[in-house]
Amino acid sequence: MSEQGAVCYTFEAAVEMAITMEEEGFRHYLDAIRRVKNKGAKQILKEAALDELEHKLSLEKALLEGQMEGAGSMERQIPTMNLGYVLAKKELSPESDAREALAYAIHLEKGAIDFYQRMAQGCAGAPMAKLFDRLLADETKHLQQLEDMYEQHFMTEN
Repeated sequence: MSEQGAVCYTFEAAVEMAITMEEEGFRHYLDAIRRVKNKGAKQILKEAALDELEHKLSLEKALLEGQMEGAGSMERQIPTMNLGYVLAKKELSPESDAREALAYAIHLEKGAIDFYQRMAQGCAGAPMAKLFDRLLADETKHLQQLEDMYEQHFMTEN
């Protein structure tokens, strides 16, 4: 595991790292969209990719403005079911269905959460910690939405 989270970066460096993280997430989703044939799987992946683009755009705006908008926005993580620990992590194939696409998206969001948690911990007590807390809260919100969808459609109790 990298030690990059053990250090607090300047605002610009931190935002650049976050932009790179969101871009990588978007590219993973785009690759998966091109790979799968199932319409439901494509739709799930497309919506998740659009979330990544939204994050990236807000980060790029923050880079231009020198601050993150929405100072009063949510900065607390949303509890999740941690389905990433019970769902198998695997690459998608052309035959992958909506269930596999959701599991894939859950794992990608969990990776982003881990990244932002390391960054927030590295900046604990510094003004930059609030930026990462906000990004972490956004990612946990997305993860919760994906897990809720998975639970609604694929958990045995439903």
